[in-house]
Amino acid sequence: MRSFNQAYIDGAFVQVQGNETLSIINPASEQVIGQVTLANRADTVLAIEAATRAQPTLASTRKAERIDMLLALQQAVLSNSDRLRDAAIEEYGGVLARTQWVSQYAAQCFKNTAHVLDGYEWVRTIGEASVIMEPVGVAALIAPWNSVAGTVCSKLACAIAAGCASVIKPSELSPIQTHVLATALHEAGLPDGVFNILLGRGHDVGDELTTHPGVTKISFTGSTSTGKQIARASIETMKRVSLSLGGKSATLLLDDVDLATAVPLAMSAAFMNNGQACVAGSRLLVPRARLGEVISAVRRHVDTMRIGDPSDPQTAIGPAVSQAHYERVQTYIRRGLEQGATLIAGGTGRPQGLEKGYYVRPTVFADVTDRMDIANEEIFGPVLSIMTYDSLEQAIAMANRSDYGLQAYVFSSDPDMARRVALRLEAGTVLINRHTSELMAPFGGRKQSGLGREFGVFGLEAFLEAKTVVAD
Repeated sequence: MRSFNQAYIDGAFVQVQGNETLSIINPASEQVIGQVTLANRADTVLAIEAATRAQPTLASTRKAERIDMLLALQQAVLSNSDRLRDAAIEEYGGVLARTQWVSQYAAQCFKNTAHVLDGYEWVRTIGEASVIMEPVGVAALIAPWNSVAGTVCSKLACAIAAGCASVIKPSELSPIQTHVLATALHEAGLPDGVFNILLGRGHDVGDELTTHPGVTKISFTGSTSTGKQIARASIETMKRVSLSLGGKSATLLLDDVDLATAVPLAMSAAFMNNGQACVAGSRLLVPRARLGEVISAVRRHVDTMRIGDPSDPQTAIGPAVSQAHYERVQTYIRRGLEQGATLIAGGTGRPQGLEKGYYVRPTVFADVTDRMDIANEEIFGPVLSIMTYDSLEQAIAMANRSDYGLQAYVFSSDPDMARRVALRLEAGTVLINRHTSELMAPFGGRKQSGLGREFGVFGLEAFLEAKTVVAD
């Protein structure tokens, strides 16, 4: 039985002052595998103070020094990529293929940002003015359980590149991943206080980060409801806020689409990370005339998907993260049935042969309408809603008829038509005939999906302020 009771503050692992404990449960076996003691407000204040002490020195470093820091972090994380992968599999049931990719991507974030930083102009001439880009100050980086390493590293890379010391709060549901990541980052040998890491509740650690005057910037990835709470709490101290929030992404199959190619990609978009992804393409919009073909293709694909042990390379879908989340997804499946959707795959309960673990049957509904909860609310599980349209104009309107606007997918045999459709979709990112993004391009959402952008130059500038100097 493993026990985690430390935070990483001012360059050292220190015992937390909090006394609340949580059990760590392996979602694939339902076995208790450890215990974590959460940090409290007092720990958070210590972390903020450490970052505040480090901030002036970090802000004064040269570009070359920050690039060296980023490359040291890349090597440290890369050397621990297998441990990060295994921690994600064990702790939240991420399947091998995805967790392997995320562990590699976490290291790549630092190299990508070093490349951006190398070519970035810190001083620009605009008319008679000099515009100087300066670090915004101490940043709070808040990450979700479904992608701890990737989210923390992408945020931290941009913060360091900008010259911002940080306090990092991963989800309290991720102590194993957080411990492995903190150990890896420590190996890079950065100056004390440049980054600090602690686990705690949102109402305790999170609230202190969003209200403390020593924190200037908050970068949050998580649910829309929590993001709104953070934005409200931050306004009194006028913090700069970036919010990467939820989604209800639409996947549009245009009427000329090759289903043999498109359906497997669309299903991967819907069920990625066990359906626990903000960018999941959970609404599949199809031409009414081709509905029968689509349903047959979707059924065949679901039948090929292996559900089970997330460490098995052949597994496509692992368990939900917790008992509570399993029950949440079951509630939505029942609600879909109650509200009149037609079940074409999956359903309530565990998959056949899996009596233990928080496994959800990959579920697909047809005859879904805009009035149904499964068409509008973020389920965060392997549940797909098929909706039909009669014209391209109607398809675009349906895709945009959502409170969210994070990502969308378009599949067509006509690249020009697909691009014209993409330009009319209200989403931060649109992927055409693919389900993977460009990681140097800006990422973020519209409407209820968030504020601001991450990755690349846009991610760097989220941690910078512009100062204008004009002289006679």
